[in-house]
Amino acid sequence: MVDSTVATASWGRRFLALLVDWLASTLVVVTFVGWDEYSAVGSNAQLFVLPTYIVQSALLTWSLSGSFGKLVTGLRVVPALGPVRAINPLRLLLRQLMVALVIPPLVFRPDGRGLHDLVAGTATVRVETFRALTGR
Repeated sequence: MVDSTVATASWGRRFLALLVDWLASTLVVVTFVGWDEYSAVGSNAQLFVLPTYIVQSALLTWSLSGSFGKLVTGLRVVPALGPVRAINPLRLLLRQLMVALVIPPLVFRPDGRGLHDLVAGTATVRVETFRALTGR
């Protein structure tokens, strides 16, 4: 079980993971629509980056315990109620929608869990903590 004795990941590392996720999502969109369409004045192609980020981060967190950015920066998302319990994919989708709203991650408890983590029943930890909790 994740409690106040388990160190959650630093905000700097989480922000770096978010930047990596956003860049990766942008590259996916550019791959599908092309650079000319993405960078054209008045193009709506840039609007696809946010939904791409939400979907990739929710799916990868559900299947691999972290979004692309979290995996690259050595972070993982664990269930707050213990590693035996699986995280509900709909809760992960809600979690990522809340991250997209920006404010929920900025409102957090002393243990480092933001509103998005509280709603989803998750905590973001370093990969070393993840391995100690899950044995993987």
